[in-house]
Amino acid sequence: MQSLRKYRRITVKIGSALLVDRTTGLKRDWLASLADDIAGLAQGGAEILVVSSGAIALGRTILGLGKRALKLEESQAAAAVGQIALAGAWSDALGKGSLKSGQILLTLGDTEERRRYLNARATISTLLKMKAVPVINENDTVATSEIRYGDNDRLAARVATMMGADLLVLLSDIDGLYTAPPARDPNAKFIPVVDRITPDIEAMAGAAASELSRGGMRTKLDAGKIATAAGTAMIITSGTRLSPLMAIERGERATFFRPSSNPVKGYKTWIAGQLEPAGRLTVDAGAIGALLSGKSLLPAGVKLVSGNFSRGDTVAILSPEGREIARGLVAYDAADAVRIAGLKTAEIETVLGYEARSAMIHRDDLVVSHSGDQVRAGDQKGAGDQVTVGGDVSGG
Repeated sequence: MQSLRKYRRITVKIGSALLVDRTTGLKRDWLASLADDIAGLAQGGAEILVVSSGAIALGRTILGLGKRALKLEESQAAAAVGQIALAGAWSDALGKGSLKSGQILLTLGDTEERRRYLNARATISTLLKMKAVPVINENDTVATSEIRYGDNDRLAARVATMMGADLLVLLSDIDGLYTAPPARDPNAKFIPVVDRITPDIEAMAGAAASELSRGGMRTKLDAGKIATAAGTAMIITSGTRLSPLMAIERGERATFFRPSSNPVKGYKTWIAGQLEPAGRLTVDAGAIGALLSGKSLLPAGVKLVSGNFSRGDTVAILSPEGREIARGLVAYDAADAVRIAGLKTAEIETVLGYEARSAMIHRDDLVVSHSGDQVRAGDQKGAGDQVTVGGDVSGG
């Protein structure tokens, strides 16, 4: 049994189908029971952050749009109507437990661009200092398919790691992880604890269960990789019952994901959690060995450059087989990276016409993941120090 009361800061994610009935709208009794859970944890000294889906689902109910697929502008209009109702509902529900709340609407750039990431973190930190519960959602009124998270599971993981949460709780329409989607496989077995998210674990994921949901078990495992790599434990459990957080306290079924014993820290949390790299660098075996020993990525080890990225963007580093080895902040624009790929350091200035950085990605801007394990690279005091390989989690 996992007790929530030992955690200092908890991020709770609620899916649309839990909050909104497709016919009657907001499930107020359920929301009231969850708000009571949150109030109880807050009284015990925990700080709670809520990542709440439901704006589009609630808005389409209010507007009478039914179950049909919505055009982009209809979804955005539904979000505008639903968000104001949702924020009011959260304020009322939490207020009954003497809790203040504040609404935060994020777009993808707010966590993927460093300056905006720091600004969002500062705002949420201030709300917590003021003893207010941040209620966070994607800003669906302006987000398009090209600039959206696409699901609130990964958004919740980004928020949890950004804010240094000890625990991420994903309330779902399923009570945990199974060896296969239980709705399709009656022989699927429940998994109570996941030590590390391996490719075998990822293969167990299914798809979203209803038209109100954008995520499924796959996005929850993506969230788990982001969260546990940063040292945040994660729980997936059913949110369909009343008082779902206290159900965890009572020992009802849930899957617990252990955090990495060697978590990424500081601004490397931001690098590791980037949802989609701006480009990709394929490297040779020698470069992989250098990365695993804690060294920077030099142009000599780069065999292929793809993507239209700018200096400072996050790029993925791939093995010759196409497996992601690392992520880091690249020191060159894509055009220059193509020109110097494969060159020795002494040759770079001649090709570019100016004295340039020797590293394509410096080890201080690098997070390495290899064979499903998270590796801390660039944290060493000196180049000769040992690199610690964490065996708990895949890289985000």
